[in-house]
Amino acid sequence: MLESRRPRAFAARLDFRVESAPLARHLLRAYLAGHPAGECYRDVAELLLGELFANAVQHAGAPDDRLIEVRFALAGGRLRIEVHDAGAGRPSVRSSSPDEEHGRGLFLVNELAERWGCCPRAGGVGTFVWVLVTPALVAA
Repeated sequence: MLESRRPRAFAARLDFRVESAPLARHLLRAYLAGHPAGECYRDVAELLLGELFANAVQHAGAPDDRLIEVRFALAGGRLRIEVHDAGAGRPSVRSSSPDEEHGRGLFLVNELAERWGCCPRAGGVGTFVWVLVTPALVAA
């Protein structure tokens, strides 16, 4: 009898500060290194995780003592990344003028992710943003 295999998932809680973003990306690289096709997701996944993490810190409006949770799971040929925070806001793509230095993060997410969305967290405190990343072709 074949055993049903659940996808291996990873979750970590990090300090609610922008300086935690490099650690989140490091954890993602380590997670992907444990999968045979992990490198096919790495570049786009790191960029998207960095954008989502920065948005959570900048826009969540949560107290500084809260944590940001990141989750990664590979299943069905797609990488799912989630960034959970205690804020109540819901992100949306906005247009930016060429002179603005900020405001393009969700535009990149929208362009590079297969799909993305935002949901309330279980228990009613906060939200999480998720993205689905498809593998990129890696030159041999």
